[in-house]
Amino acid sequence: MGFQSAIQLATRTARCRLCQPPTSKSWFSTKSAPLGGKNILLMGPPGAGKTTVGKIVAHKLGLPVVDVDDDVLERTWKMPVAAKLAEVGGRRFLEEEGQTLCNFSASGCIISLTGSNPLHADAMEHMKQNGLVVYLDVDSDDIIERLGRMKVNRIVGQEEGVSMRDILLYRKKFYEKWLDMRVFCGTGDTVEEVVEKVLRAVERYQAHDEETYVSTRCGSAEISSRKTYFSDVVIEGLAADGGLYVPKKGFPKIPKREWLRLISMSYPERATVLLEKCIHPHDVAASDLRNMVFKAYGNYFSSERVAPVKHLVHNQYVQELFHGPTASFKDLALQLMPQLFAHCLQPMCNFLILVATSGDTGSAVLSGFSRLSGTDRHRTGVLVFFPEDGVSQIQKLQMTSFREGNARAVSVLSDFDFCQKSMFGETGLTGHLAVEYGTVLSTANSINWARLLPQVVYHSSSYLDLCRDGVIKFGEPVDVCIPTGNFGNAMSALYAQQMCIPIRKVICASNHNRIVADFITTGQYDIQSRPLLLSHSPAIDILTSSNLERFIHHVSGRNSSLVKDLFSRLDMQKHFQLPEHLLGKMQQQVQAGWCSEDDCLAAIQEVHTQSGYLMDPHTAVAKVVADRLQDDSCPTVLCSTAHYGKFAPAVFKALQIQNVPQDPMEQLKELEAAASGPEPHREMMKYTRERGRRVHRVCQADYGVLVEEVESMIQDSFLKVT
Repeated sequence: MGFQSAIQLATRTARCRLCQPPTSKSWFSTKSAPLGGKNILLMGPPGAGKTTVGKIVAHKLGLPVVDVDDDVLERTWKMPVAAKLAEVGGRRFLEEEGQTLCNFSASGCIISLTGSNPLHADAMEHMKQNGLVVYLDVDSDDIIERLGRMKVNRIVGQEEGVSMRDILLYRKKFYEKWLDMRVFCGTGDTVEEVVEKVLRAVERYQAHDEETYVSTRCGSAEISSRKTYFSDVVIEGLAADGGLYVPKKGFPKIPKREWLRLISMSYPERATVLLEKCIHPHDVAASDLRNMVFKAYGNYFSSERVAPVKHLVHNQYVQELFHGPTASFKDLALQLMPQLFAHCLQPMCNFLILVATSGDTGSAVLSGFSRLSGTDRHRTGVLVFFPEDGVSQIQKLQMTSFREGNARAVSVLSDFDFCQKSMFGETGLTGHLAVEYGTVLSTANSINWARLLPQVVYHSSSYLDLCRDGVIKFGEPVDVCIPTGNFGNAMSALYAQQMCIPIRKVICASNHNRIVADFITTGQYDIQSRPLLLSHSPAIDILTSSNLERFIHHVSGRNSSLVKDLFSRLDMQKHFQLPEHLLGKMQQQVQAGWCSEDDCLAAIQEVHTQSGYLMDPHTAVAKVVADRLQDDSCPTVLCSTAHYGKFAPAVFKALQIQNVPQDPMEQLKELEAAASGPEPHREMMKYTRERGRRVHRVCQADYGVLVEEVESMIQDSFLKVT
């Protein structure tokens, strides 16, 4: 059925129902409305199909339908809308239209707003008091084509010399200000498909109780009556039973036509649409989420594309994930997560964000949370533990530079696994801090769902970039190779795959610690007497790979009892063996390999010799493993997780450059001169130049000492009287 025939059917239905319309300006339904008497307000530009869709939705729900143009404005003015516009002009028209809507009331109706109603704030405030605003987000090309068929060449508020595309872009910010739910229309969606999307959006809005989260270690028989929502998991981080939170219903599957429309969009626009589908508006309102996303991926990223994909060699591409303020892929999540955290904070509590890091997470957390302001910043402390000898000099400078406000970094004379195990393996610490100090403990590591979720966006975005650049057509497969230690980045790629991004294989690349590679290959997780080896790629110097728990939960069909048993064995016996049938399922989705230190450095040198492009050691690990495991039948995207400047000594060693300067600033300058790409990271150079070397706190590898640091942080942040 086309739009014209749909209009005719809906109009006949509406006339039968409303053949005796009330003479007053109030409309009330006697039917049982899906939102308890609230109106469903359809909003969007002219040509979005509001009238057509509204009539069909009303017919399906058995509710009255109100078209603001026909049933409100023209009745009130006793003249056609076009005549009124010609009489008073654009600016006066908008004001009179808004005032007329302010005098209108309805209950339990489907209301099709005009395209210009959202430009009048008072009118929209009035309508939202008893209405759910559903935004029909239709592609501008589709709108312009429809308006052309309708012979509409100018809309309200369009000044002389302003194109239709420009006025639609101008209006979009008003639509996104007022929306409660977005109906994202794919290129070429039929009216029936849009109607179904509207009905599903309304149903989803009502069904907040269905978008809950469960622990990887909690079976259905153990689930308590308390439902855990997105706003809960952001704050809690780790589940009370020691498991990791995952969405109970999994990820939404996005149809091809919607992906096609996302291809031409910017990174923040893509992120907004995708995250709206994963975060219920009762947890974070759509308009608030959009503001957070655009703040996160705005001025703090040096690349306009945020996470650009560039050709490397042959059929390999590199996604540069280091254009954020701390030159690491962690910025893609940690410029957004603190805003989500602050939004979800419970009143009357202080929160301590406790982070164990093997390098990049620490500075990214400190950077992200330092951008909070006002009450949010005063109620939130950030304490980072990092291994004293397990991070690069630049990473250490970045972390120890943050001393303002409630933030600090402390090094430990041990490794990352000790830091993580000490803080997150002791369940009694959370209760102790709550009772003694009224402080809630949370984490910003990738065990926190709000850390993992934004990473799904950049894996999706890399595929869309390849489509935009003509490398592939949507639906053709790609492989993704990820340097990984904690498996969070790899897990987020698997989640993008669940949302229907055609990732064929996720390739996990390990350095010589190779815990993930060995597990994927053998199904045996064994850290008995296994020392953690320092490497040129310290961010993946990890033996306890926490996000593998989410992967096992996924491939086992959400077998929480199995997950609980396996990780209890790991805690007690330091090893476990995955059942053979699950190993096979795991290897269908993930491949894994590892890279020696010499091969890592050789890869940096080889790529630089071929193209002048400088990889950091983590990207080089991915390059080596991808070369071994890819079959060249489809493009492979290497996740470049850090800028080469963060690991300057290793890069100098790879390039066999002698007489390396001792000063980090001079090191960055020399590498900049040697590289044709990527461009220098100005923010990192600024840190190095302005902050210099800093004395920082170093503590012994003792759990009690770390707890003392936590308590000292709380006392300094929340308990001192100023």
